[in-house]
Amino acid sequence: MAGIVGRISAGLAERWASAWSLLSDTTNYLSRTSILDQYEAELAEMRLRLSSKGRDESVLRAVKKELVEMRAALRSQGYDLSLGSLDLSIQGFRNDASMAEGFRRVVLFIGKRQIWFLDGDANHIELHRYLERRLEGTSAEILEKHYLWYRWNHGQLILSGADTESREGFETLKVWCSNPERRLHLIGRLKSLK
Repeated sequence: MAGIVGRISAGLAERWASAWSLLSDTTNYLSRTSILDQYEAELAEMRLRLSSKGRDESVLRAVKKELVEMRAALRSQGYDLSLGSLDLSIQGFRNDASMAEGFRRVVLFIGKRQIWFLDGDANHIELHRYLERRLEGTSAEILEKHYLWYRWNHGQLILSGADTESREGFETLKVWCSNPERRLHLIGRLKSLK
């Protein structure tokens, strides 16, 4: 159901967006993936057409139509273009004093194909226990566990290691997030955090 609602809202947003806005959003999103090079020439050609003939309504409609089709194809491949305005920053370690700066606790489990998380006011160990209990009886294949502080700063999700997080584990998370698609997947999973 959420997928249908997401597609409908994305379609409505694209219908009312300008060609320039769609071009910018699409380029911004693709620049955060490993597939930008597949679309770079096409996006540059669209930008050139809009720059040289941008007042021509038929050019605007044609470019917009191409962008809407491109975005639909990307969504069908599993790309979430709504994440284009969001970013992730991994910043060192923090402690309980970071709550005064608006940070909250989150425990993150990374599996082969899925990410699970739980945030809250309980300490990281308790959150870990709650999340493990929630996953009992499932075939969850957990590869990594992380104990983090998080805060949204406008469209940027800041993640920092907690005292419970090992230095090695934190470095592993940074390496995992260096893959653009994984990074976007993580942002997509955590975008619901307050």
